[in-house]
Amino acid sequence: MDAWVEISFRLGLAALAGIVLGANRWLHHKSAGVKTHALVSIGAAVAMLIVLPLHLVNHQTSNLSTDAASRVLQGLVTGIGFLGAGVIIHNAKGNRIQGLTTAASIWITTLIGAAIGSGQLALGTIAVVATGLVLLAGNSIERLVDRKFGHPSGHAKQEDLP
Repeated sequence: MDAWVEISFRLGLAALAGIVLGANRWLHHKSAGVKTHALVSIGAAVAMLIVLPLHLVNHQTSNLSTDAASRVLQGLVTGIGFLGAGVIIHNAKGNRIQGLTTAASIWITTLIGAAIGSGQLALGTIAVVATGLVLLAGNSIERLVDRKFGHPSGHAKQEDLP
């Protein structure tokens, strides 16, 4: 595949991953939604593509330098922590912390974008599906556990709910 096509495909797939995951947060009226997640995923994919030699991009398994990839991933994970920290809020009224799921979804979206950018398309796709399932089913699972075992989260006030 031509390098332009391969790069476009990877960035498009990274954008789609961010859009899918960001839609869940947007539907729950969170501050980081479709645009934030898509941009984070595209940015991570671009960062990984930067360490790929352009002539190797069109190979299924490129010779991505382990050291370079490690440094890029370390920078991504560290840097995205600041963005994630910005969405975490302590709600003194309900004595709860809010935004942890959104921060975690931004973090995983970064790693999904990095996986897609480095050519690990199966990993990125499976991670999108797994993350999407957790975001979609997580509240139902928590309510089920609450009913079964009486976890205190069942006593959350309206302002504390997602």
